[in-house]
Amino acid sequence: MAENKPDSRRIVSSRHLAEGEGWELSELEFGLIIASNAFSRWMTRCMAAAGQPDLNPLEILILHNVNHRGKDKRLSDICFLLNIEDSHTVNYGLRKLLKAGLLASEKRGKEVFYRTSAEGAALCSAYRDVRRQCLLDGLSAADLPGKDLRELARSLRALSGHYDQASRAAASL
Repeated sequence: MAENKPDSRRIVSSRHLAEGEGWELSELEFGLIIASNAFSRWMTRCMAAAGQPDLNPLEILILHNVNHRGKDKRLSDICFLLNIEDSHTVNYGLRKLLKAGLLASEKRGKEVFYRTSAEGAALCSAYRDVRRQCLLDGLSAADLPGKDLRELARSLRALSGHYDQASRAAASL
């Protein structure tokens, strides 16, 4: 039986990006792609099970972000915290959440501040319950201990900084 070298079994989405030095990053990027799509699918199905089937992943992220810590948020706060450059997509999501009665808004000077309505807060709570039941209860501490999850989260945040810097460099080419 032929022996496979570890790097001969590269799992990537774009082989042309995985040739030569740095192929491991292509493997990680493919992992990010499929994890991102799985997470998006999870969020929409979890939210549907919580009682709101008409929200897309960005709108769900916006709702949870506005609900975070019970503090009013501005459009710029939401974009900054979610690392979203295109504020128009967030603004569209905010309008949809307002229309659905999940958020309330208040104008203070030139700024508009958003907060979850009672219905929005209840929906976030229902989402948390579905998340616990369907995701957390099935995730064994032996599978991914909290320490490992925190380290993975730290690595992903650091990696996002590298991608942000690279995008700035690419924009200047």
